[in-house]
Amino acid sequence: MISPTPRAIFLMLLGVPLMVLIALLRPELWIICAGWIGAIGGLILLDAMVGPSLRAYQVKMDVPPLLYVGATDPVDLTLSFSTGALPRRIEILLEVNETLEDMPAKGLRGWNNRERTYAFGLTPLRRGMAQLIRLWSRWQGPLGLVQKRHLMELNRDIPVTPNIRWVKDEAIRLYSRDAEFGIKMQIDRGDGSEFDALREFTTGMDRRAIDWKHSARHRNLLAKEFRTERNHNIVFAFDTGRLMSEPLGGVPKIDRAINAGLLLSFVSLRNGDRTMIYGFDERPGLMSGFLAGRRAFTKAQSLAAELDYSSEEANFTLALSNLSSRLERRSLIIIFSDFVDTISAELMLENVKRLTDRHLVLFATFEDEALADMVDAQPLTTEDVSRAVIADTLMAERDIVLRRLQRMGVQVIETRPEEFGVELISRYIQIKQRDML
Repeated sequence: MISPTPRAIFLMLLGVPLMVLIALLRPELWIICAGWIGAIGGLILLDAMVGPSLRAYQVKMDVPPLLYVGATDPVDLTLSFSTGALPRRIEILLEVNETLEDMPAKGLRGWNNRERTYAFGLTPLRRGMAQLIRLWSRWQGPLGLVQKRHLMELNRDIPVTPNIRWVKDEAIRLYSRDAEFGIKMQIDRGDGSEFDALREFTTGMDRRAIDWKHSARHRNLLAKEFRTERNHNIVFAFDTGRLMSEPLGGVPKIDRAINAGLLLSFVSLRNGDRTMIYGFDERPGLMSGFLAGRRAFTKAQSLAAELDYSSEEANFTLALSNLSSRLERRSLIIIFSDFVDTISAELMLENVKRLTDRHLVLFATFEDEALADMVDAQPLTTEDVSRAVIADTLMAERDIVLRRLQRMGVQVIETRPEEFGVELISRYIQIKQRDML
């Protein structure tokens, strides 16, 4: 598409007063008006012919096969003109759907062997199917009188999945230097409840582990060595309702919860435990069977990607009752959810209490940073004071709910998003060490 620029229109309009005067006072000089129009039209035509051609314009695009929530991946573009003049400046705009963050138009200058490279950063706002719709390009001729537009239909679909890249990076960090979990060194042997072997007693070992019978037989002080018990059931129950679909630091809470859950799933599968993915909002949703073995992590990843966002309130009565009826043996149930006040949490508390009669429940939620910022903000106006008082009341009610959960015997995690995964794994280790399952 070729169109005149504002400069060309302005030059054309400059002749309008002269044309009006000639038409009123000297109509016989109409040739001057025609000459002005012809001159500007000729310059526009010359600019269109001399400037960079649309036919010579080529675009190459390298699109990633997958995108991850909370991460930014590049789309590499290579712009080139096979023949003719090169534009001093070219503007490009990548049109995307609502799954991706909007990107402003970018003006590029400078060429290298008739090529110009650029990388758009694609930042998903949520899981789903991201789409690159079309690429807009435009540039002006040497005189700045003509603007040429190039439209390239893309219609490229890119799946957006949970941030497995972050999970892999965290797993590498956790297992580096032979560390089993987290920051503190851990080993399979020495902790747990299953007998593994006898070894000679050394200073620093627990005296309660001494096997007096075998020590007397061998005439040497021997101690029992234990190992971490395996084959436990770990259930990841994700609340996909309205509260968990709200953004936290630009990323929906449910996506942050899924990332942390997948990290723990990787660790637990590696340790020989079995995992289940369960999602619910106003009604029970996705429920997988128990997955076992290290290779099952890929399946857990694909199942977690199917957890959709919802605008409905979570129905804890229906969801947790359905979950309880499907579990045949004692399990660790990790509930990723959120609440606003004691009233909205009442049904959740009642149904979680029923689960604790048979299972070990871990309630995992995020700190409400917005409320904390309101409470800590310096009050400059009466509105600031009112906002701080209301926020402090909500935080007090939140603490009441969490304390009630703890009194029921529920393990509780409430932490910042960047510490969520590590805290979850640390609590899992404590549960295993104390043989709570």
